Order: sequence, then C-alpha cells, then structure tokens
Amino acid sequence: MRVINLGLQDYLNIWNKMKTFTNTRDKNTKDELWIVEHNPVFTQGVSSKPEHILSKTNIPIVQTDRGGQVTYHGPGQLIIYCLFDLKRLGIGVKKIIEIIENSIIDLLRTYTIKAHLKLGAPGVYIDNAKIAALGLRIKQSRIYHGLSLNIDMDLSPFIQIIPCGYQNLKVTQLCDLTDNRDTLNIISKKLSQILIKYVTRNRH
Repeated sequence: MRVINLGLQDYLNIWNKMKTFTNTRDKNTKDELWIVEHNPVFTQGVSSKPEHILSKTNIPIVQTDRGGQVTYHGPGQLIIYCLFDLKRLGIGVKKIIEIIENSIIDLLRTYTIKAHLKLGAPGVYIDNAKIAALGLRIKQSRIYHGLSLNIDMDLSPFIQIIPCGYQNLKVTQLCDLTDNRDTLNIISKKLSQILIKYVTRNRH
C-alpha cells in the first residue's frame, strides 16, 4: 500500500483526482492512502439536506458523492483518503468502516484518550462530542473518500451547520484533550500505520 502526503489542498482538486484514480485503476493497481489537509470547505454527502446549512457563509459548499451528510474541513484537520480495492482485499463494506473507526480509537488511546462509537451514527466520539467523521463511496467494490480527524483547527464553522445531520452535535479536537503537541504529520504517520496493520490483518 502506498502512503502519499499531499499537504494542504483544495477539496475539488483532490476529489477529482480520487475519482480519476478509482475509474482508471486495474486489478494490479496498489491501494493508496492519501494524507491531506483542506482549505476551508463544507462538503455535503449524498444524504445531506440543504437545511443542515444554518446560515449564509463565505465558505465554499460542495455537493459531493460520498456517503453521509454535511461536514466541515479546514486546516488543522487530518484527512486520510482510503483508496482500496475491497474485493481484492476480501473485506466487506461494514468491515472496512469498522477498521477505520477502530484505527482512530486505537490512535486516540495512545494519547490516553478514551473514545467510543455511537450506534447508527458513524464516526468516533469522546463524551458524545464528535472528533472524527467518515464517509465513503463504493464503485465496483473499490472505495474512495475516507476519514477526517480534528487535530488543531478552528472549530467555529461547525456552528454554521448541523454536523452529520445531528442536531446540537458537539465537536471536539485532539489539542483540547491532551497536552501532547505532536504535529499533524506525526499523527498522520501513526494513524496510517495503524490502518495498514488492521487492513493487513483482516485481508483474505
């Protein structure tokens, strides 16, 4: 599996590259993890509703093809896009979601942070505040999009939306929960290693 760090990028640019990668890959194409931060953007998943954006905003709004509802991306948030061939890995959709969520929980445990899941609400939570979101797109058993983990960012744009469609959902971030000041680059390497370990362990 290739791990590629793309730095700070506009959302549309990376989304288009993900679609091109997925549409042109063949049975021999290596799976990839793309590590990225995005310039400020609201993204609406296929289940999102216009009323989940609560106020007029200068932040761009992109209707995308991932699962889930509306969320915010901005600098200081770690994004890892998972470009996997699930059929080749022998891993089902439910299992890959479980792998992504458990990888985040394992990472947070290394910072002595106890995280949990919520039934029917994908993502990772700490005391019912959301710290990580995920949304995927599956096309002929190949997935793209992935996870976002709040590290050290401006959380105020979340006030302008109903995050992930859940009224009054609080959001939190790593820097508010630990005195550890690992850089986003260090955290991305840790999480990538945990993800690869889980995927390798579960492949058939």
